[in-house]
Amino acid sequence: MGLLTIGTFARAARLSPKALRLYDELGLLRPAAVDGESGYRFYDPTQVERARLIAWLRRLGMPLARIRQVCDLDPKAAAEQVADYWAQVMADTAVREQLATFLVDYLSGRGSAVEDAETMIGIRYAARSELGLVRTSNDDVAYAGARLLAVADGGGPGGNLASVAAVDALKPLETKAIPAGDLLGALADAVGQADLAIQDITGSAPSSEAITTLTAMLWSGSQLALVHIGDTRAYLLRDGEIFQITHDHTYVQSLVDQGRLSEEEAVSHPQRALLVRALTGMGQSQPDLSLHTALAGDRYLLCSDGLSAVVAAEPLRGVLSGTGDPEQVLDELVRLAYDAGAPDNIACVVADVVTL
Repeated sequence: MGLLTIGTFARAARLSPKALRLYDELGLLRPAAVDGESGYRFYDPTQVERARLIAWLRRLGMPLARIRQVCDLDPKAAAEQVADYWAQVMADTAVREQLATFLVDYLSGRGSAVEDAETMIGIRYAARSELGLVRTSNDDVAYAGARLLAVADGGGPGGNLASVAAVDALKPLETKAIPAGDLLGALADAVGQADLAIQDITGSAPSSEAITTLTAMLWSGSQLALVHIGDTRAYLLRDGEIFQITHDHTYVQSLVDQGRLSEEEAVSHPQRALLVRALTGMGQSQPDLSLHTALAGDRYLLCSDGLSAVVAAEPLRGVLSGTGDPEQVLDELVRLAYDAGAPDNIACVVADVVTL
């Protein structure tokens, strides 16, 4: 059988020519031949199976960059990748379902939908902020208390002031009696106050620009609320596996999400530190808010990109999986950052969930 025109191939694959042109542009499905004069695309009939697989994976919601990886694997390895992706989708869905249930009950006046099922757990914690080997000032802040964990990474001429102001705005939450069902609202309100504090720093003069990222956790019993904006990160180590539970708000990450850049390419992209969301003092910040359930044995890491940008996930997992206490773990994490050149400030918080 000869080559098929794009229209015939589109009907055979049950796709539109527009979708096929997109797959070609993204390198997912190249035509078997292209007419040199007209630019018309032709496909081999054997490409139908790959085209359908791409379409199915897109219906699952899989990012295009990951689809490219799956399609290049043998069937067994591809099946494992699809299973891993769907497991993560289900975990994320469970978190959103919990939040939706809470909001329905709260807005309906029925109180909290989240019960402190396990009140006899607590956290052991440590925090540290380091200058690094290149910077002459430290714009990173790390804070850890019995109920609040936070890291912030400031930017601009007043970045050091902005990061301190953001964390200081959250500290009053430590001493407030906040039911588990009110954690998200209390944390959101505090972040609003943080943005106002940054507005006071920046004023109206462009030369005093100050912004900051912020990642923070507020605890009540076994429940924790997470707020995140920027490229500071939160990781969870559970049962020996590490999970990044925040999503970077950077230009490069947006390219990865759109399938225009691979994870490997993102690591060395010259604009990898360019933020698309941060606390700016302009009242337009849109932080991510989520609710999580902590389990005894969990270990959490909050950090600035001074750690995450130079230490990959697997070395992080290795250190976090160790038996040392939070202080000892921090020692090792900071050592890894310095071994990698420590080109930026380093802020880290480590917290272990323990049975009281």
